[in-house]
Amino acid sequence: MLARLLSSSKRSFFSLSEQEILALAISSEEDDARIYLAYADQLRAQYPKSAKVFEDMAEVEHTHRNQLIEMHRQRFGERIPLIRREHVRGFYDRKPDWLRANQSLEQIRAEAETMEQGAFRFYTEAIQRTSDASTRKLLGDLALAEQGHEEIASMLIERHTPEDVKEEENESARRQFVLTYVQPGLAGLMDGSVSTLAPIFAAAFATGDTWQTFLVGLSASVGAGISMGFTEAAHDDGKLSGRGSPMKRGLASGIMTALGGLGHTLPYLIPHFWTATATAAAIVFFELWAIAFIQNKYMDTPFLRAAMQVVLGGSLVLAAGILIGNG
Repeated sequence: MLARLLSSSKRSFFSLSEQEILALAISSEEDDARIYLAYADQLRAQYPKSAKVFEDMAEVEHTHRNQLIEMHRQRFGERIPLIRREHVRGFYDRKPDWLRANQSLEQIRAEAETMEQGAFRFYTEAIQRTSDASTRKLLGDLALAEQGHEEIASMLIERHTPEDVKEEENESARRQFVLTYVQPGLAGLMDGSVSTLAPIFAAAFATGDTWQTFLVGLSASVGAGISMGFTEAAHDDGKLSGRGSPMKRGLASGIMTALGGLGHTLPYLIPHFWTATATAAAIVFFELWAIAFIQNKYMDTPFLRAAMQVVLGGSLVLAAGILIGNG
């Protein structure tokens, strides 16, 4: 409801005058240039070739902005109306800078493509809705300029990021993803899945009470998640190791640790003991094989070796818990 009220306060695109359309084009070019420069700053340290692409694209946007300002001077004088995309209904809402700061390289490339396509559609739609000859010519020139942006963007990408550079940068992005999210998350999942097996199944077979077993599993999973999360975040700030934000790594480790234990804890909400235990055991089976799969996919561990390490180790812990519970 609030979003509808806010959008109703915006101008309709079809209510804009020729001068306002030109002013909107000028402000849009300024915004896009600023966004491209922000992307360049974000990428420069890790992806210098892609950063150069966005610097050159920003320069292109500045060039077209200057051309648009000159057009405005010729037709309407020096005073440019203040109108931006967020003032007009139907425009794609771009995220603010602080929400774009953590985008991946592929997300940034996709966002740039969306920006160029959106600008072209803006001018194309304006042409279709305008009957005045001079306005149609003006909008047609702007549409051709935006179409040229796409061609220039393609040319710049080919110049600065040929396939071998793209592969290198994509591999660097993948490596960073593994270090920041997969590695601590996998360690947490292994710890949460394996280390909670013994206390949960020992409690189950010792008490025969599904509710008490659930409470034991819940406390073990949440406690392990908190402990692993804080440990991961505190022991390495990521500056020298290059493993990324300690907050992100801590969250990945803590959440996956808790989920690893909760997977075979939640079945004990089922009141029937053997049904709950059989369900929990089946979930343990899938958890252990999922860990082996993740190790093989992201950590380049041979699948059979990962399976032997995780599945065999987990099975031994599970058996120990059952034996202790029956003791």
